[in-house]
Parts: sequence; structure tokens; C-alpha cells
Amino acid sequence: MSTSNVSETGPRPFDTSESASDLERQYRAVKSDAGVRLMDERLFVRISGDDRVSFLHGMCSADIKGLKTGEVAPALFLTDHAHVIAACFIYAESDALLIETDRAAWPQTRSHLERFLVADDVEMEELEDVAAIDIEGPRAAETMRQFAGEIAGSLAPWRYQVETRTANLPRLGGPAFTLMVERPKAAEAVERLKTLHRGLCGLDIQTMEVLRIENGIAAIGVDTNEKTLAMEARLERSISFSKGCYVGQETVERATARGALKRRLYGLRITGVQLPQRGAAVLLAGKEVGMLTSVVPSPALGIIGLAILHHSAWTEGVTVVVRGSDGDVPATVSELPFTSSGGGSSQAR
Repeated sequence: MSTSNVSETGPRPFDTSESASDLERQYRAVKSDAGVRLMDERLFVRISGDDRVSFLHGMCSADIKGLKTGEVAPALFLTDHAHVIAACFIYAESDALLIETDRAAWPQTRSHLERFLVADDVEMEELEDVAAIDIEGPRAAETMRQFAGEIAGSLAPWRYQVETRTANLPRLGGPAFTLMVERPKAAEAVERLKTLHRGLCGLDIQTMEVLRIENGIAAIGVDTNEKTLAMEARLERSISFSKGCYVGQETVERATARGALKRRLYGLRITGVQLPQRGAAVLLAGKEVGMLTSVVPSPALGIIGLAILHHSAWTEGVTVVVRGSDGDVPATVSELPFTSSGGGSSQAR
């Protein structure tokens, strides 16, 4: 996932620019109707071979052995110590598994997988000719029905129709469908969707970032680094706690069983009309307790951000300070996902 529209050199106003107007228009559409985006940053990889299921089951955090044809699972690739390498979605077909992941993350992920690939009958094919289209919003299912038929639009969450290559995939936490198309025909497919569903709004990465952050979904490489544990980033929806052995499981089990986490992802509601820069320190009573990793102007909530905070700051509504290059800005800690009232509940799959 790409980073947000945050200046890396300092804060800037967000409420008077043309881009802010576009963001508000797209946000209204995706909250009341639907929006569409061609995700060029995503890559599909086909995993085939007789050992594909057992191999991926041992390499990722999802229950691949329990995944049936026509299902989708969010998954993580972890180091031995449960540090996050990459996040992905895994689609089950009758004769293969499809991995959908960030294009930029795939080379490292592939290298990680190949380290463990010895005598297994597994082949990995990068599907450069397949593109992903995301349809977000409460009328996403209706849009999908218009494009691909009743069955495709009636899929339950985390289900995949192989024939039409459509999936009910709430990737950012809200109602959403994913459509796989031939890359040369992707732009044409987006235009057809807009023709079939009047009011379907084109979305850009800034709007997607607002949705992601409002729902408290960590972006790998943005809200995490090479030392971040999966549980610290609240990536539980991508972890099966009942499956057998996999790379990183022991550390995940220890953190779960003993409550040993000292840091965890939380939201920040930031005061004012300026966007602090990513990387700004977060302080509680003068002591640094974390770092601002994502920040966006939400049309509904004002300026909000994400930070992995020390356990001393894990209290809803506690006041902290975001210390940027242009000075200190007050903020309050929020549970995730964010809610309009200021409360929140734990994210669930």
C-alpha cells in the first residue's frame, strides 16, 4: 500500500486545496454509494504444484489446508520471530492458489519463500497480465451484479467466484468487491463499471488511505518496519490461531498466551488543521511512547493517524503530544477502528 498524502518535510493545510475537494467528493461517494479504483500497485502470483497447499500452509499465517475452492483468506508472511515481511490475500482455485500482494513487496516475499523451497513440487508464476479493480462502498454489490451477474454480486464476504474472477473482499474493512481483469482491458472495464452504475466515483490512493486508517488497518512498510510483530500491528484478521506449525507461530503463540505485548497499534485524533509529518514522535507526559506512522485528513473525523504505542498510552481518550518539526500538536488516543463518537471497538474479520 502506498503512503498517504503527507508532506515528508512538514505539515500543510488540507481544507482549502483542490485535492481536499476531490477527497471530500470521493469520500461522500464511497460512504453513501460506491467508488472504483484500478490498483496498479497490486500483483497476482499463481502458486501451483502438488505441494502448493502444504507448502503455503507452513509459510503463512492463514489456514491454507482449511481453505476451500472459492474462498479468500488474508494472510501474512513472517520471519521466524513473527516480524512482518508482507501481507496478502490468498484465493483458492481448484488447481492453484492465487496470492494478491503489493508489487513492491513481492521480490522480498519470493526470496523468503524460495529459502524454504527445497524438494517441494511448487511453482510460482507472476501474472503480469492480470489487474485488480477494487469497488468500495455500500452499493459495491449492486455494481458487481450489474457488471458480472447476480451470483457474483451475491457472494458472501471472503468468497471468490472463479468463473467471473470476482470476490467479496472487504480489504479496507468496509463493503467491497474485487474484480480481476486482463491488464490491457482494465481501463476499459473501469469505464464500463461507471457506465453501468451511474454515480460510481473514481477513487485515488488518498481516499483509500482515509478508509484504511479509519478502519485501523496497518500498511506493511508504512505502519510497520522489519522489527514489528504481527500482533503489535493488530493483524489478527490475517492469523489463524488454530492451525498447525508455520514460520513465526511460536512468537505469535507466546504473545497471545502470555499477553506479553508492550506495544500496539492505536489511533490518534490530532488537534488543528495542519497535517503533522509522518515519523513525528508521540509523547505522553514528556516521554516518547511511539511514532506517527500514518496521517490523513478524514472528512468525517478531522485529522487522524496511526501509531504503534507503548502500553502506558493504551487508554482511550488519553492526551498525548505529536512533536513535529514545526512544534507540538495535541492529540488523543483512540481505539480502532475509529468511530464518529470517539469510541471504538476491536477490529474483526
